[in-house]
Amino acid sequence: MDGRDLVHSVKAVGFVGAAQGLRTVRAAWRRRRADAAGLPARGAERARVPGQVQEATPGPGGGVLRFSRSELRITVAVNGAVFWGWDGAAPEPSYALAGRCPEPDPRAVLEPDKDGGWRVVAERVTVAVSRNGAVEVRTPGGVTLRRDLPPRWWEPVGGGQARWMQRSEVSADARFFGLGGRSSGPRLRDGTYRLWNTDPGRAFAPGDDPLYITMPVQLVVADAGTHLVFHDSSWDGTATLREGEEGAGSGHDRPGTCEMRVDGGPLRCWVIVGTPARVLLAWASLTGAPALPPAWALGHHHARWGFGSAREVRRIVAGYREHGLPLDAVHLDIDHYDAHQVFTVDQERFPELPALAEELRREGIRLVSIVDPAVKAEPGNEVYDSGTVHDVFVRDASDQPVRGVVWPGEVVYPDFTPARVRKWWGGLYEERLAQGFSGFWHDMNEPTSFAAFGEPTLPRSARHDLEGQGGDHREAHNVYALCMARAAYEGLRELVPQERPFLFSRSGWVGVQRYGGTWSGDVATGWPGLRASLSLVMGLGLCGVPYSGPDVGGFDGSPSPELFLRWFQLGAYLPLFRTHASLRAGRREPWEFGTEVLEHARVALVERRRLLPYYLMLAHLARRTGAPYVRPLWWSSPEDRALRDCEDAFLLGDCLLVAPVLDPGADRRAVQLPRGRWYDTATEQAYEGPAQVLVDASLSRIPVLARAGAVIPTRGTDGGLELEVWAPARGRTGSGLVVPDAGDGWEEPGIERYHARWEGTRVVVEREGRGGEEPPHPVRVRGLGER
Repeated sequence: MDGRDLVHSVKAVGFVGAAQGLRTVRAAWRRRRADAAGLPARGAERARVPGQVQEATPGPGGGVLRFSRSELRITVAVNGAVFWGWDGAAPEPSYALAGRCPEPDPRAVLEPDKDGGWRVVAERVTVAVSRNGAVEVRTPGGVTLRRDLPPRWWEPVGGGQARWMQRSEVSADARFFGLGGRSSGPRLRDGTYRLWNTDPGRAFAPGDDPLYITMPVQLVVADAGTHLVFHDSSWDGTATLREGEEGAGSGHDRPGTCEMRVDGGPLRCWVIVGTPARVLLAWASLTGAPALPPAWALGHHHARWGFGSAREVRRIVAGYREHGLPLDAVHLDIDHYDAHQVFTVDQERFPELPALAEELRREGIRLVSIVDPAVKAEPGNEVYDSGTVHDVFVRDASDQPVRGVVWPGEVVYPDFTPARVRKWWGGLYEERLAQGFSGFWHDMNEPTSFAAFGEPTLPRSARHDLEGQGGDHREAHNVYALCMARAAYEGLRELVPQERPFLFSRSGWVGVQRYGGTWSGDVATGWPGLRASLSLVMGLGLCGVPYSGPDVGGFDGSPSPELFLRWFQLGAYLPLFRTHASLRAGRREPWEFGTEVLEHARVALVERRRLLPYYLMLAHLARRTGAPYVRPLWWSSPEDRALRDCEDAFLLGDCLLVAPVLDPGADRRAVQLPRGRWYDTATEQAYEGPAQVLVDASLSRIPVLARAGAVIPTRGTDGGLELEVWAPARGRTGSGLVVPDAGDGWEEPGIERYHARWEGTRVVVEREGRGGEEPPHPVRVRGLGER
C-alpha cells in the first residue's frame, strides 16, 4: 500500500464517518484494481508527424490532402465554419454536433499555394496548408488569424489509442476566452488548463482548475479579428496557453501560443471566423440552439441543502410573502429524498408532496428537484431493480456493474451513451412530475464517486456503449452529463409535450445548451468566489451556453451582510438567479442579514421582475442567434483593447451595461464604457464613451447603465408590457426588440422591432413595418434631461 494512500484512507474514515469512510476507501482501491486489470498497458510508442504533402484531391467545400504519413480532410461549410480532420477523421459521429453537419460550401475551391502547399479559398475565410502540414486560417483580406503547426502523434507500438499534440500560434495582441467553466477567467491567462470534468470535492475559488464543465473551445479575440476554435475530442487533455508580447525581443512580436495535448480520440478541429455575433451564430447552428426556458425560470429561485421538511419550505415561502419579496421557484436538495435515493421522497419529512407543490403553484412558485445519476445498489430500490432488468448500468472489463460511492452509499451508474438507456432514464421523470416538480437540476454528474484517494469518478476502464461504437470511460467521461441532460430533456418532451423542459446541470460538454443550462457548482463563500461567479457565467456564454448562474452567497460558509448583498445584486442580472447553500452554511434568506440588506435586496428583486420581458427577449435571441445574455464589454467592439482587458463588468444584451461591486467597502467604482452615450439608470446622468468613468456604487445599488436609444421591454406597474426608451443622442436613432412570449409552450412568436428618434422636441417611438403606427404598448422615455 502506498503510504500517502494509507493516510488518505484514515482521513476519509475520520471525516465522513466510519461506514461511509470505509466505503470510500474500498471504492478507491476497487477503482485502482479495475484500471490495473482493464486498461491496456501502454508500452513503447513511436512518434509520428504528417510528413510531406504528396497529392490533393478536390471535394465538396475543400478536399483531401495526402501526406507521406497521414492525410488531412478540409471542408468549409455554407455557414463559414471550417472543419479539418487528420488521419481521415470526419466530422461525424460527434456528441457536439446537433443533427447533421452543415452542407459544404459549393463555392469553396481547393487550389495550389506557394512553396508546394495548398489552400481552400471561400468567401469568408482562406485556409492555407503548407507542404509539411501547417494549417493557417486567414481573413479574406489575407491576414493570418491562427497558424496550427504540423501535429504530432504518439502511437503504441502494439496498437491502441494514439495521443496527440497540436501547437498553434495567434497574434501577439490576442486574448483567450472559453474552455468551459473556468474560475480564473473570463480572460484566460498563461497556464495549463485540464480538459477533464472534475468535482473538486470542496468549495472552489479563482485558480482552482479543472472544475465541473470543461470544453475544448476557445474564443480568440485580436485586432485582426475574432475566431472560435474547437478540438472535437472528449478525451482527457490539456490546453497550455501563453499570451503574446508585442515588440518582444529586438522589436519583434512574440505570438500567443496554445498547445493542445489529448490522450486519444480523433484530431479534428472546427474554426469559425467573424465578428463575435457571427461566430456564436455559426457555433449555435453547428452545436445546437440553446433551449428556451419557461418564463418562470427567469425569475428568482431559492434553494438550500437542508430545508429538511415541508414545514420549513412553507416557513421560507411565508417569509418571502411577509417581506414583500418576489419568489418564482423553490429547489429541493437531496435531503428530500428517502435515504438520498434518487426518484424517491422521504414521506415523513415531506408527506403529500404533490399537495405542497400545488399549494406553491397557486402562489406562482414552482418546485424544482435535484436529480443525481447514481442509483443505490440495493434490491428493492425500484430504480435499481428496473435498471437491472433493462441492463442499463455501466460495466467493468469483467462485465460486472461498476460500483461507486455517493450519498446513498454503494451505487451504480446508468450508461447514458446508448439511446435505449436515455429513453429508460427519461421515463423515470414521470415520478418527479407526479410529485409536482416543474424543473430539475442535475448534480454529481461529472460523474462523481467518492474516493479516499485518486480521482473521484468511475474507473477509466469502465465500459460504455457510445452509440454502439463501444469504448471506455476515458472517452465517455466528459460527455456523461451531456448524455444525461439529453435523456431528461427528451423524456420531458414526451411526458409533458405542451411545456418547455426546465433543467440545468452541474457538468456538461459542448452541446449541453441544447437541453438546458448550467450553474457554478460549489463556489466558495468570499469575495474571490463572487468574482469567480461572474467569470464562469461569461466564459460559458462564450462557449455557447447562455443560461447559467452561481450559488448566490456562495455554497459554504456564512457571508457577511455586505458580501451577500453584493452577490445578490449581481445575481439579479444573471440568467439563472438562485440563492443556494450547503447543509453546514449560514442562512441565505435576505431578511436574515438585517433591515438594510433586506430593503436593498427587495429593490434588486423588484427590478429583476420588472425586466422579465427583457430576459424573455434575450432568451429568444439566444435560441435564434446563439448570442449569450451576458456578454463581455468588447462584444460589439472586439478591436477595443481596453474593453478586451475589462473583466469586472458586462453587457446584458445590447441595451444594458452592468458593473457589479466585487470588492468590500466600495461606494464608487470605475466603469469602462464602450463607445456611444450611456445613461446611469439611477440618476439618468449621461456619459460619453469610449471612456472610463467613476460611478456611484453605494450599498443600495450596483451601477447599471443603459445605452442611448435603447428600447427595453419591461413589466409595467399593471403587469402589462411597457417600453422603456432611453433618449438617443441628438442626430441619432435607437432601437430595441420585443418578443411577445406567453411564458411557456412551443409557439414561435414573431419579433417586434421598435425605433426611437427625435422629432422636434420629443422622442418618437415607432414599430417597424407599421408605417409610423404608434406602439401598442405604453412608452416611458428616460434621459430627456441630456440633449
